[in-house]
Amino acid sequence: MNNQDFSIALEFDKTPEQVFEAINNVRGWWSKVLVGDSQEQGDEFIYRHGDMHYSKHRVTELFPNKRVKWLTLEGSINFVENKDEWNNTEVIFEISQENGKTKLNFTHVGLKPGLECFKGCSGGWTYYIGESLRNLIETGKGNPDTE
Repeated sequence: MNNQDFSIALEFDKTPEQVFEAINNVRGWWSKVLVGDSQEQGDEFIYRHGDMHYSKHRVTELFPNKRVKWLTLEGSINFVENKDEWNNTEVIFEISQENGKTKLNFTHVGLKPGLECFKGCSGGWTYYIGESLRNLIETGKGNPDTE
């Protein structure tokens, strides 16, 4: 199991369009102070969490209402020894419909249990995807970083 990428599966009583729109509103669920754009394929943006985390991402796939993929171009995770553990990893959002529900499968390809940052980073994703993005999708209001 130590080779399995971190993932979260969620289900919503919302349309694929609503889920896709929320995912691409990165300022609405991850960070209000995101630098750059995240709406179109080829866009690049920078996320910071204080002095603990920096990462630069490029939107590499954008299939409306189905799939979004980011490539982590560079990063620095300052609470571990190997600060570039996120470099060249991919963040994937897959949207599907089943039994009248919209499913969201989130995977951070390359974020595996063997990495030093796994505990902290998986905990962060659990909050940002499982709570903040979920809230944005369900209520229209996420809980992104504000600094």
